Amino acid sequence: MMLILDYYFKNYPARRKVAEFLFENGLRVRNGRIYLKDVEVPISELARVIGVNRKIIYHTIEYIEKTYPLRLIFASLNPLPGLIDVAPIMGWEVLEIELDKGRYSSSLAQVFDLLNRHRVPIVEVFSRNLREEPSRLYVVVDGTLPVEVFVKIKEIEGFKKLIIRTPERDKEKYVCNYCEVKYCPKRILLEKLANQ
Repeated sequence: MMLILDYYFKNYPARRKVAEFLFENGLRVRNGRIYLKDVEVPISELARVIGVNRKIIYHTIEYIEKTYPLRLIFASLNPLPGLIDVAPIMGWEVLEIELDKGRYSSSLAQVFDLLNRHRVPIVEVFSRNLREEPSRLYVVVDGTLPVEVFVKIKEIEGFKKLIIRTPERDKEKYVCNYCEVKYCPKRILLEKLANQ
């Protein structure tokens, strides 16, 4: 997709910024307007969030609609709902694994094989391997990740970094230079209130 944006927006950096935002957020362009599914998004609010003036948004919409390949793509976009941000509140963990681009496919296979062998219940998987950004795999796990899996993930070929989002505090003893743990502040607050 970024190659398409490079090609069509090479002379329009502000419009490209708008197009990238629309694409990354699954916002659809149709009939001179921008939609989140079937809900129209206000142009002024969109301009404020992206950091451009409304005129740039209107020019981007017009350009997309008159350019057939862009119109086909942007008329079909949809946001992808995900559980990544709410998982720790639900008592689940999220593994964010950064992978080497050159070993992306084989690393994915190794991660899934490892999770399967240890019978780790997977709720959701999301992965991106775009040219301009680091390759990442997100796995939402029902419950908490077994310690032996946590340690073995770091041994996978192409592994670069692991971030684990968890409702638990005791994961920090497994952290190394390539790993970090992010706790769910809402979950910790709820547990603290429940214990009072």
